[in-house]
Amino acid sequence: MIPLLEINNLSISFDHEGDKSIAVSEISFDVLKGETLGIVGESGSGKSVSCLSIMKLLSTPPASITCDSILYQFNEKRINLFDLDHNGIRKIRGAEIAMIFQDPMSSLNPTHRCGNQVLEAILLHTDLDKIQGKQKVLDLFKKVLLPDPERIYQSYPHELSGGQIQRIMIAMALSCNPKILIADEPTTALDVTVQKAIIDLLKQLQIEMNMTILFISHDLGVVQEIADRVIVMRKGAIVEKGNVDSIFTNPKHPYTKGLIACRPPLDRKLNRLPTIEMFENEQVDIEAFKGEYSLSSYKDRIEKARVILKVSHLNTWYTIKKNWFGRPTEYMKAVKDADLVIREGEVVGLVGESGSGKSSLGMTILNLIERQSGDVEFFGRNIFDLSRGEMKKMRKDIQIIFQNPYASLNPRMKIGEAILEPMTVHNIGVSRKKRKKRVFELLEKVGLKADHFDRYPHEFSGGQRQRISIARTLAVEPKFIVCDESVSALDVSVQAQILNLLKDIKDELGLSYLFISHDLSVVKFMSDRILVMKNGEIVERGLSNDVYTNPQEEYTRSLIDAIPKFK
Repeated sequence: MIPLLEINNLSISFDHEGDKSIAVSEISFDVLKGETLGIVGESGSGKSVSCLSIMKLLSTPPASITCDSILYQFNEKRINLFDLDHNGIRKIRGAEIAMIFQDPMSSLNPTHRCGNQVLEAILLHTDLDKIQGKQKVLDLFKKVLLPDPERIYQSYPHELSGGQIQRIMIAMALSCNPKILIADEPTTALDVTVQKAIIDLLKQLQIEMNMTILFISHDLGVVQEIADRVIVMRKGAIVEKGNVDSIFTNPKHPYTKGLIACRPPLDRKLNRLPTIEMFENEQVDIEAFKGEYSLSSYKDRIEKARVILKVSHLNTWYTIKKNWFGRPTEYMKAVKDADLVIREGEVVGLVGESGSGKSSLGMTILNLIERQSGDVEFFGRNIFDLSRGEMKKMRKDIQIIFQNPYASLNPRMKIGEAILEPMTVHNIGVSRKKRKKRVFELLEKVGLKADHFDRYPHEFSGGQRQRISIARTLAVEPKFIVCDESVSALDVSVQAQILNLLKDIKDELGLSYLFISHDLSVVKFMSDRILVMKNGEIVERGLSNDVYTNPQEEYTRSLIDAIPKFK
């Protein structure tokens, strides 16, 4: 069979102020009509730039691209996309080859209504008028299972959830019936339930439209759910390729083995997660990572410890409507009558979908969001009764690691100064010299180097930035940390390193965590106990192993069923 798309010896490099970095080095692969090809690798492996080059979406300069050919079967002829000029490739983009970009929240123009943005693509590539185009948009919204298409059409991006925006991006990509759909990390940072729904939707649409899909992801578990064949990329090169079953049942390359192993398993308890570096250095004995999970060990370790945090009947409401006098008339009840207890040295996992109230609960516990009613006692003191000065003193003991490592650091502040700042605020250390020495120690503790002190955030990867955020949190010597989706946006390999780091720090310093995530596999690995949250309420709680092996609520079972599992 002649491939629908064939890439031969593609190389890509980027020039930055005279420094040349190679992103992709002489890769070749093909895609057959009607199949799904999974492209897997960590951030920076060259997955996305390879596919962007197919549609000529990379700016040259700074990009420099060489390629023997990018052959596409077009109207029973094979054309070389690499040789097309600007007008020639415009006829291919959208109409023949379409793309779903990685970040749904930044893929749409925030100042335009969602429906008009999809309509624009239809009017550009078809002969339909505005009335016919609008009807096609509404039909597409129904096809991708968006609720109330008329309302969605008139909505702005900020009024919709990440899952809904991703469906709009799918509708836009499908608007001109493309032969090939490139899906670039379309489920990254989405809830596992939304992720499963998007994958099921893509599989259904592929069958209906006889479409070919290039599915890019860093998560092999997700790729196994959808792909027929897989290529694995590492540092700009293809290190392994084959059909999906052979890759997962008998991986050959150490990097592939590492990608499979570093996701938290659901069928056994591990004390630590193996990392890719261990596989590449052939230092892995999985048996050595296994741990025991029992009620007696939990009781010996945790139940005798003192309670450090007690939450009682906590309610957090957001005002969504006010009257003429500015008084609230309608609320969104984000947290409803929440109760929980956390002991010294314990990790309590909080799991649920986006919008379930997890982050609102965590932020209210820290007194960063105003509560409607209820109490939060930290070492026996109700934080809502504290004066502003007393709360400032307590802030050093209760800290948070935020979800987004790119947004949680000031881009204009060197990372050493970012870690020093809270130490200065809380008078930790007798002098700047002593504090700076402590910052060097913290950077090394989280796996960075002391000479990183004078670098800016943009000089680090996402995983490194999250390590910097952890170092900043540890700088004030806290006793309790809220980890708010702190690994959800990271590669599975980097995620394993950060989870191991959080465990090591907890054991070394005797910390307690409230570990918030939408991914039950991550929560199960980290936590002693799990709380499951839905629509603002805690609907299930128990030991992490019990909640997974014997869930009592249908909602909990749906979260477990949605987790990608290696077959």
